[in-house]
Amino acid sequence: MTTTLSAKQRVMQLFAGEAIDRPPCFSGMGNVTTEGLRKYGYKFAALHSDAKMMSEAAASTYKLFGFECGVVPFDLCVEAEALGCEINVYAHLEDILYPTIKKKLIHNEDEMDISIPVNISERGRIPLICEAIRLMKRDIGGEVAIGSYVLGPFTLAGQIMELNDLLKLSFKKPDKVGKLLDLLADAIVTVAKQYEKAGVDYITVREMGATSDVLSPRVFKNLIQPYLKKIFDKLTVPSVIHICGKTNDIVSFMMETNVKAISVDQKNDVAETRKRLGKDALIFGNYDPYNVLVAGTTEKVRETIRKCIDDGVSAVWPGCDIWPTVPPENINVMMEEVKKYRR
Repeated sequence: MTTTLSAKQRVMQLFAGEAIDRPPCFSGMGNVTTEGLRKYGYKFAALHSDAKMMSEAAASTYKLFGFECGVVPFDLCVEAEALGCEINVYAHLEDILYPTIKKKLIHNEDEMDISIPVNISERGRIPLICEAIRLMKRDIGGEVAIGSYVLGPFTLAGQIMELNDLLKLSFKKPDKVGKLLDLLADAIVTVAKQYEKAGVDYITVREMGATSDVLSPRVFKNLIQPYLKKIFDKLTVPSVIHICGKTNDIVSFMMETNVKAISVDQKNDVAETRKRLGKDALIFGNYDPYNVLVAGTTEKVRETIRKCIDDGVSAVWPGCDIWPTVPPENINVMMEEVKKYRR
């Protein structure tokens, strides 16, 4: 086994099922830091609307700390905006605030019979995200894997309509919800294909809303899984599915979507997931990106990263987006521990 892999080789060989020297430490979700913003003199709110700023901020986490990837975008509103929702990027504020949906596309059950714009790949910020991918690919793409993410159909449905209404209808009228999820899966594939054309090395589908904290395993298998599989069947780059919460009861269903790897958060018992899925499954996780990486001590970071590796993760990977105010010493300690610790 070689011990001279680059960060990109390590990640891509992991996806390919080839031997690697150690677990990589990367993510398929947002990981921009305030240290990176300070490096370029950028304001967080400005990143979401400027491809150059976005790509440079994303690349800075690798350049400053050795974090083994570059990922754009930074918010969860891209697909909803392209579908017609109005968003707020809080451009007038100095604080770290992520864009949110200001105006929903669907306001009641009668409005759920929507159509997907034929030019969705040209709408909203999707062209901007593609340009940011191309810029980052030219900048650091020879050194690290470049990733992006899209929302899963159920999570996207919860963006374009009221989540409480969606959850109620999932039990009362699953066929109607399924019809919407099918349409949204097609839209998500279209967007993901644009990111593939722009040069991403891997794509994460973030289906946070389908957590088993809220939905039963049966509902996940019957209502959510088919549309996730529809997406993964059409992706050509390595794929990851991320679901928040206590996912132990659905990890087998997650793998059955034809995804390459699963991403689990800190509520998941990784050791148990490893037993269920076997030694060859790619399991990414599962440190707490805020309470440990941002708010924890350096020793807490070290202990957590060692436990992730001991529990059997294939890659050290955060349970969600890394909050930008992560202390430099904590992310440095994380990278040190991943490089030196062995089970």
